[in-house]
Amino acid sequence: MPSNTPADSEVKQLSYFNKFNWLWLVATVLVFSALVKLGFWQGARALEKEQRLLNIEKLTTQKAISLAQVVALANKNNVYADINDFPVFIAGEFDKNQVFLLDNQVSKGRLGYRAYQVAVTGNYAVLVSLGWVQGSISRQELPEVAALDGQHQFNGNVRLIEVGILLQEQEFAQVQWPLRVQQIELDKFSALIGHQLLPFVVYLDKNELLGFEKNWQPIVMPPEKHRAYAFQWFSLALAWLLLMLWAKFGANVNNDKNNKKAS
Repeated sequence: MPSNTPADSEVKQLSYFNKFNWLWLVATVLVFSALVKLGFWQGARALEKEQRLLNIEKLTTQKAISLAQVVALANKNNVYADINDFPVFIAGEFDKNQVFLLDNQVSKGRLGYRAYQVAVTGNYAVLVSLGWVQGSISRQELPEVAALDGQHQFNGNVRLIEVGILLQEQEFAQVQWPLRVQQIELDKFSALIGHQLLPFVVYLDKNELLGFEKNWQPIVMPPEKHRAYAFQWFSLALAWLLLMLWAKFGANVNNDKNNKKAS
């Protein structure tokens, strides 16, 4: 039987090290790139939040416009993001039998719901956030909500819905009002009520007497927090790079020292 020569052993060793080098390079680059990308993403989010805060500050001095004007402005620019946070005045009709309760809403350490109703005005129907209501101890019991009924006039602010991660798709085969929901899905709500809802929600102005506890914040996570997260991601990227460099070259230095001692 042929025996392995020193040359064969050296070839196998070189092949092993080449494979190790490729794996090391791929792992280092992939993880480092992902961490850096997350850092830049958080930085971009910080800039977006700063821009939105400046826009909100500017809009505080602007007179509220009608719902029809809001829609016309959005259609003119073909971008609904342009009307985010706009002050709006609405004269609409509510149906007290149709109330949506957004689950898992916390206020001052208390668990509850955010109540929504649909305001129908002229050719438009829009979902209106009426505020926060406290939930009961039992999950089987929904809170009694003093729903709005008939014609009402009110001021509010336009807010575009940020779609979150939904672990399970919402099914509304059997509807019982008030309806508990896990996420605002305007298309599905439109099918339920028989009106096509506008692609945004109106939050009641905090000075309005209508509705419930108005605790909503347009910016949940401030820009400073996004920058802190960005710094963490960049720090992790640097730490990962240093660790992988040490694992590659530091191990080789130690092996060379051990080989010299052995010889």
